[in-house]
Amino acid sequence: MKKMINQVDNVVKEQLQGVAKAHPELEVSLDPMYIVRGERKATKVALVSGGGSGHEPMHGGFVGKGMLDGACPGEMFTSPTPDQMYECGQKVDAGEGVLFLVKNYTGDVLNFETAVELLHAEGIKVQATLIDDDVAVKDSLYTAGRRGVATTVLAEKILGAAAEEGYDLNRISGLAKKIANRGRSLGIALSACTVPAAGKPSFELDEKEIEFGVGIHGEPGIERRAFTDGDTITGDMMSEILDNQPYERTVRRWNNDSGEWQDESWVTEPLQAGDRVIVLVNNLGATPQSELYMVYRKVAEILEPLDITIERSLIGSYCTSLDMQGLSITLLKVDDEMLSLYDMPVNTPAMRWGC
Repeated sequence: MKKMINQVDNVVKEQLQGVAKAHPELEVSLDPMYIVRGERKATKVALVSGGGSGHEPMHGGFVGKGMLDGACPGEMFTSPTPDQMYECGQKVDAGEGVLFLVKNYTGDVLNFETAVELLHAEGIKVQATLIDDDVAVKDSLYTAGRRGVATTVLAEKILGAAAEEGYDLNRISGLAKKIANRGRSLGIALSACTVPAAGKPSFELDEKEIEFGVGIHGEPGIERRAFTDGDTITGDMMSEILDNQPYERTVRRWNNDSGEWQDESWVTEPLQAGDRVIVLVNNLGATPQSELYMVYRKVAEILEPLDITIERSLIGSYCTSLDMQGLSITLLKVDDEMLSLYDMPVNTPAMRWGC
């Protein structure tokens, strides 16, 4: 294994030290580990996300004006701890409350829920919204239900703008729920990633195989399939995304008034003729930009005769899996409110426009 690292145990710490030096507009804490905006509005809902490292630029690269107020990086592919989330939430709270965005992995969910309870005990208004957009599996080794993947990036952009616009905690939480029920993603791998601590690829594929429906930690998906060509693979991915039936699940939501978790029934929304979408073609780590644009070309060709309009697109590295050769496709059904918020200025290390 050849990687530009020193000691395996110091990988995340040294990466954060690099972030601090490269982006003095951010505040970086090493103990516990979190990244927050250096300049924060005096009164607004604070938006915080996080998860295991190895998915950069998600989440630390999206801390800044128009997106996240804070991000909590765990060790490689490992959930951040409750104390990280708790102290980060305390740091960014401006009196209007804190919204946690949580990808659906068991460790992330449990630790963020603990942080919610700790912040509530301090008198801070708080809410958590689950992102579970991966249509490849209903349950996996890491989750109860579907995995949370690249819809998280679009949620951070739209909700970050909503917070800048002064949405209160209840309103922004409602919008977060809508995004969670309108996003759907699927990923494929041509080769596995290598976690520094493991020192070897997380799984083996021969030259004629792909992992169809791979997770962002290298979790298996729908099946191992034969490698064909770019258009065929893209068409198979889009079929899985478009044909996916509405998915009903029970989600735990925090009630600030009672100080208790309450179960809510959520159902994903179907995609149909007349819908408008944002398309994200996302590099999982080692896929050339040219290949991502080829995939986007095919996505657009598939959607046009279905009367599904692409309103905005993102093509590049947003939610990666270390050095995995592969990609994911995300479709997020949008309305005028969501598009208006998406178009608002953003200024973070990994996403910048309108500033």
